[in-house]
Amino acid sequence: MSTTRLGFLGLGGMGRPMAVRLARAGHDLVVWNRTAARAEAVVAAGARLAATPAEVLADAEVVLVMLADEAAVDAVLERGTPVFAHLVTGRTIVHTGTVSASWSQGLEADVRAAGGRYVEAPVSGSRTPAEEGALVGMLAGDPDDVARVRPLLAPLCARIVECGPVPSALRMKFAVNTVLITLVTGLAEAWRLAAAHGLDPRLFIEVLDAGPMASPVSRVKLGKLLVGDFAAQAAIDDVLKNCRLVRGSAREAGSPAPLMDACLQLFTTAADLGLGGEDMIAVLHALDGRGEVTGPRSTGPRSTGPRSTGPRSTGPRSTGPSATGP
Repeated sequence: MSTTRLGFLGLGGMGRPMAVRLARAGHDLVVWNRTAARAEAVVAAGARLAATPAEVLADAEVVLVMLADEAAVDAVLERGTPVFAHLVTGRTIVHTGTVSASWSQGLEADVRAAGGRYVEAPVSGSRTPAEEGALVGMLAGDPDDVARVRPLLAPLCARIVECGPVPSALRMKFAVNTVLITLVTGLAEAWRLAAAHGLDPRLFIEVLDAGPMASPVSRVKLGKLLVGDFAAQAAIDDVLKNCRLVRGSAREAGSPAPLMDACLQLFTTAADLGLGGEDMIAVLHALDGRGEVTGPRSTGPRSTGPRSTGPRSTGPRSTGPSATGP
């Protein structure tokens, strides 16, 4: 086990299970979250709870950051103030969230100018893979910094891929998310088509599962549709954010993105229908613009309004950016 002192800022839907795994792996870990009660599971796993982000940065050598968005990271690190340099000097900042590539490049420049080090480390996978240590990590940064950080992330990831300099890890994440988002949207459209023809939903799932198009994602999402379960693993609001980031990345590269354009429209409609906290498979409700369940009849009750009637999560919403996964 490494003797490197680790810090973790942000214990939302993704950050909390990640921090729990690091603590259970025996790392010397200090954590902070704006709502301290959300740190209980991490502390029970062996971490120490700091009262402020500054305490984490003062105590840790390598600090993982999983906060809601770019503004939250800037605020917590006090970026743009004289305090920022004091906080990050001599520290390695590992940013694990999904943000714009240009913002990540800017943060790297500021951290290095202040005497710190920076590694970009977005992850692919949602809450369940985070709990199981089955995320896919993408690392970018100075090769020496990446080499130092990589073994520290082993408890979190089934696979870690080095992508090159910042922001290549985020750009890789955007490409991967294109596959995920269009896949789940396609599943919703196929479910609706099967319903329109009155097909048995279980037979539809059986046929898809038996062929080469089946995947862990398809099995999870179709299982949720079958029972009317829209509790969020990756929420509509978070996927909508990712759609916008992917679309911006495509525009920056001059690459066509017609499928992502369609997904962006559908997820925007789903959010406008009040489904932002539902799982991404609830994009099904946006296909007719009325928020109704339009898939094959399942054994669960049918929704009659913009909110699904499937079970919903009773836990706190994630305060960290979704990694976007099944």
